[in-house]
Amino acid sequence: MSPIVAIIIVLAVLLAALVIAFLLVGRGESRFKFDIGGSAPTAAGGSDMSTEGGFKSRLLGLDVFAGSIIVVLLARLWSMQLISSNDYSNQAESNRTRKISVGAPRGRILDRNGKELVNNRPSLTVVAKPDVAEDAVELKVLANLIGMPEMAVKRKVSSSTESAQSMRTVAVDVSRRVVAYIGEHPYVFSDVSVEERTQRNYPQGNLASHVLGYVGTVNSDQLENEDEAEDKITYESGDIVGQAGIEMQYESVLQGVKGEQTVYVDADGNVLSYSSSVEAQSGSDIVLTIDSAIQKAAEDSLNGHIQRLRDSGKGECYGGAAIAMDVTNGEIIAMASAPTYSPSVFVGGVSYDDWQNLSSEGSWNPLINRAVSGQYPSASTIKPLSTFAALNYGIANVDSAYDCAGYWTGFGEGFGQYCWDHNGHGHIDLENGITFSCDVVFYEIGKGFYYSSRQDGLQDTYRKWGLGSSEGIDLPSEASGRVPDAKWKWNYFTSSDDQARSWQGGDLTNLAIGQGDLLVTPLQMLCVYSGLANNGEVWRPHLLKGVKSSLGGGAVVEYKNSVLRSVKEKDEYVDIVHKGLSGVIYRESAEQASHFTNLSVQVAGKTGSAETSHDDPTGWFIAYAPADNPKYVVASVVENGGFGSEGAMLVVRDILGAIYNEPDDSTATASGSQ
Repeated sequence: MSPIVAIIIVLAVLLAALVIAFLLVGRGESRFKFDIGGSAPTAAGGSDMSTEGGFKSRLLGLDVFAGSIIVVLLARLWSMQLISSNDYSNQAESNRTRKISVGAPRGRILDRNGKELVNNRPSLTVVAKPDVAEDAVELKVLANLIGMPEMAVKRKVSSSTESAQSMRTVAVDVSRRVVAYIGEHPYVFSDVSVEERTQRNYPQGNLASHVLGYVGTVNSDQLENEDEAEDKITYESGDIVGQAGIEMQYESVLQGVKGEQTVYVDADGNVLSYSSSVEAQSGSDIVLTIDSAIQKAAEDSLNGHIQRLRDSGKGECYGGAAIAMDVTNGEIIAMASAPTYSPSVFVGGVSYDDWQNLSSEGSWNPLINRAVSGQYPSASTIKPLSTFAALNYGIANVDSAYDCAGYWTGFGEGFGQYCWDHNGHGHIDLENGITFSCDVVFYEIGKGFYYSSRQDGLQDTYRKWGLGSSEGIDLPSEASGRVPDAKWKWNYFTSSDDQARSWQGGDLTNLAIGQGDLLVTPLQMLCVYSGLANNGEVWRPHLLKGVKSSLGGGAVVEYKNSVLRSVKEKDEYVDIVHKGLSGVIYRESAEQASHFTNLSVQVAGKTGSAETSHDDPTGWFIAYAPADNPKYVVASVVENGGFGSEGAMLVVRDILGAIYNEPDDSTATASGSQ
C-alpha cells in the first residue's frame, strides 16, 4: 500500500468519526426554554429554531470544519511528497546505510639521495566487531589465542569513537598460526576476521631515529585538539599518527586520505550487504636533507666515543649529540643523538616492558633528541661572541692584551677564579685568548661589563646571535635555552636572600666563559658558528628537502631556503675571531692538529668543556670547513665525557671525514684542552 493511499484512508476514518460524534453529541436541547406563564413552548430568540433548520446549520458547520482539516492535511501531504521528498528519501537511505572508513598507508620518508628511511610493510591484523565484547566465550578464546589479557581485548573492541559497523583493531603482526586457527574455526570466531594492513618499516634499522620519530595510536588529547589543527585531519580512535620527529612534524603530509565503504544495515545495525566504496589514497613521500651515509658515520662515531670514554672510567658518559649542516642553505645533512632507540618498538603499540626501559631513570632519556632539546652550558664555544661584545661595547679593542697567571683576582682575593690552565698563559691578546681558550681574558671582559653602564652587553650580543630563542627547525620540541640577566636571576632564586638574588660580578665572568646559568642547545651553537663562517649570515636550519608527487617522480613541493638572521660585525673584529678559531685547530696543541692536518681542507673551530654537577665536564667541539670558503659546519657535545678534545672533537673529525671521504688516521690523544 502506498503512503498516499494510507493517508487518505486515515483521513476518511477520521472524518467519519467526527460526523458520528457530532450527530450523537450535538443534538442537545439547550437552545430551547419554557415560558413559565403559559403551556406552549416558545423560542428564546427570533430565529427559526425548528429541528430541521438546526440540523442543517450544524451540518454546514461540520462540513466547513472537516473540509478545513482535509485541506490542511492534503497541503501537508503535497509538501511531503513534492517539496520534501528528497529529504525524506535521504533520511530513509541513511537509516539503512552506514559509512565505514578504510585506513590509508602513510607516505614514505627518504634521504636526500632517495634511500628509504621509512616505508610500509604488510601486516596481518586481527579485527573484530563490537559484539565480541558481549560474547564471553568468543572474547576469552580470542584473548588466549593472541596472547593478550582478556580485559585489554575487551577495551579494544568496545571503543565507542568509531561507527558501530567498523571493525576494531585487536592485534597487529599476528602469526600465520593465529590466522589459520581463526580461519578453521568460523563457528567460534563469527565476529572476528583477519585483514592485511600496513605497518611502518625501517629498512635502515635505528638510523636517524630521533629525526624520523615514531608513530602510535592517536591519543585522547589529539582527538580533542583536532578541531584546532590547521590541517583539519579527522581522526578516529585506533588511527595511527605521528608522535615524534618528522612523523609528527609532517603528519598532514604523511597521513593519507582514508577510503570509505558503504554498507547496508538492518534495524539493529547488522551489516546485510556492501555497496559502493572509495579507495584510500596513500600519504605523500617526504624527501629529507639527511645524507644516510653521513648520518651513519655521525651515529657510529658518537656512540663509539661515548662507549670508549665510559670504558675509560667516565662512568656517567652516556649521552651526547652531533649535527652537520650546509652553511650555504641551512640543510641538515646529519643529526645524531645518544642514547638512541628503535622506532620499531612502537609499531602496533609499545609494550609495557619496552616503555619502562625507555622511560626509566637508568636509561638516560633515549627518547630525547639532544641535538634540538638538550640544553647545556656552552663553555668556551661562546668566547667568539664574548669577543664581539667586548669590542662592540668598548670593553676591549683590537690591541687589548692581558696577563694570565693561572689565577685571577680581579674582584679581590676573596673572589678569585682559576683559568683552566692553572700554570697561566702569560701575556695574551684576544686572538690568542680564543685560540688557547684563556679564561682570564674573558674574566676581564666580564669585569669590564660589570663596571660598565651597559651591564647587559654580553646578553644583548648573545641574543643578537640567536641564543635564548628557538631556531625554528622543522622538528617538534625544540628548546630555547637561556640567557640569564639580573631580572631573570632575581625572579628565579626566590627562596634565596636578596644578596644572593642580586646580579653580581661573578655572574658576568661566568657568563663570558659560557658557564653559570647560561644554557644553549647544540643546534643554537651550530647556527652561531654557521654565522661566524658566513660573516653573520645564518640560514634557517631545516630537514625537509621536498615532498614527492604521488604521480611520477617529481616533487610537488620543494623547501624554500631562507635566511634566519644577518648579524653585522666589523671586518677587523671578524678577522680576530676567524684567526683565533683557525689557531684552535692548528696551534692549540700538536696532538689536536694531527687530526686535521690529514684533511685536504682547512678547518676552523673551537673546543669547550662545561663544568656541571657531575665529576667529568661536558665536552664541546664545533668546526666549519673549508675555513677560507665555508660549506659545512659540524657541532658535537658529549655529556660528562671530559674535555672537548677527548671526545667531541673526534666525533666532529669523523663526520668531516665522511663528508670529504677522508677518514681520520691519527691516533694522537689530545687532552686537557678547553
